[in-house]
Amino acid sequence: MGVVGWIAFGLLVATVLVVVGAEWPRLSARLGSDAWASRRRRRRKEKLVLIQGEDGEDDFVKSVERDLADLPVLDEHEDRPRR
Repeated sequence: MGVVGWIAFGLLVATVLVVVGAEWPRLSARLGSDAWASRRRRRRKEKLVLIQGEDGEDDFVKSVERDLADLPVLDEHEDRPRR
């Protein structure tokens, strides 16, 4: 390889580096860690199944009421901060 060959090779490498540098934001959006995470999340979401029931809301309301009834209640003197 003569001097002209090395110069041509150097210019080719420099051109590739300039193009990669200019396109880096677009490349990182497609190939970066955020892209991997969004693709993984999309694949997980595709496996989810929506189950609809006829009395689902009534069960939910009853469950919330039952949970609220089971909560402990503080007396007025227990509610004050201790000094």
